[in-house]
Amino acid sequence: MISNPIPQTRILSARTEPSEHRPVTLAFTATAEQAGERLDRAFAGMGGLSRSRVKALVEAGQAARDGVTTTDPSESLRPGAQYSLTVPPPESATPLPQAMDLAILFEDRHLIVLDKPAGLVVHPAPGHAEGTLVNAILAHAGEELSGIGGERRPGIVHRLDKDTSGVMVVAKSEAAHHALSTAFAERDLDRSYLALAWGTPSPVSGSVEAAIGRHPADRKRMAVVSRGGKHALTHYATERAWGAACALVRCRLATGRTHQIRVHMAHIGHPLVGDPVYLRRSPAAARGLPDTARDALLAFPRQALHAQSLGFRHPISGEPLSFTSPLPPDMAALISVLDAGR
Repeated sequence: MISNPIPQTRILSARTEPSEHRPVTLAFTATAEQAGERLDRAFAGMGGLSRSRVKALVEAGQAARDGVTTTDPSESLRPGAQYSLTVPPPESATPLPQAMDLAILFEDRHLIVLDKPAGLVVHPAPGHAEGTLVNAILAHAGEELSGIGGERRPGIVHRLDKDTSGVMVVAKSEAAHHALSTAFAERDLDRSYLALAWGTPSPVSGSVEAAIGRHPADRKRMAVVSRGGKHALTHYATERAWGAACALVRCRLATGRTHQIRVHMAHIGHPLVGDPVYLRRSPAAARGLPDTARDALLAFPRQALHAQSLGFRHPISGEPLSFTSPLPPDMAALISVLDAGR
């Protein structure tokens, strides 16, 4: 199919800031010759953008057709429609060191094991260019980092969501990064999470095996999907229950998909307390609680999920290592409220 959008491209940008600090909007009107062409293919090459970069921007909600946001990179162009793509200003290529208090459980010249608090973003990203765990580790151990991929940076081998707390390991050397990445990819480690979920799972222990992919109608969410997803397996066991209203559930990951525990628990009808993405409405189980407990759980400001333990072999020495983290104060306080309402 013939495609020639570039001569019709307009570059729109605000002029209240220096050019390197303001977003740029690329826009064109689709021609008859472009009918049926993919949206990401049409924008690829404009402004020096690669197709993968265009795809990421579209999925992030930066594209529009006739002023209406579209998040489908494969959308077919419609002749006469006006398309636009907003390109945010580039972030600094190198995160800056920022001193923060870190709860370090173990550290040597190859790795750091720490207890991440809820609210801390792991890696710089659009909207979170600073104040992340990577910024903190650069300040804490920047001179000790031996270089990963040719850069003096920490090796992030797994991530916890911003509002998930608990144990994490970060590599400080290239060799440790490679070995830990392999261990996580092959699931040659043990990690478990504690979650407060609405309702009581039945059976009280079991496994959820269901593929996870992007939600078909909301690209910012994950979902259990019948086609195009990645295999995902979560084992769970109920540790405590408060009637049929709420349960403390231990989850062990056999795979490591984005939002896996949150998606799988919601899929079986037991979304996590406080989950801003997968708890879509006030759960019926809340009606079985005393007012004080119900109000506390409904007002909880994050997903009640904590990476409680992590065990693995030291990537260099092979020594078995195991670390645990107590429930954070906010989740412990919820349990106290539930106990008081019994």
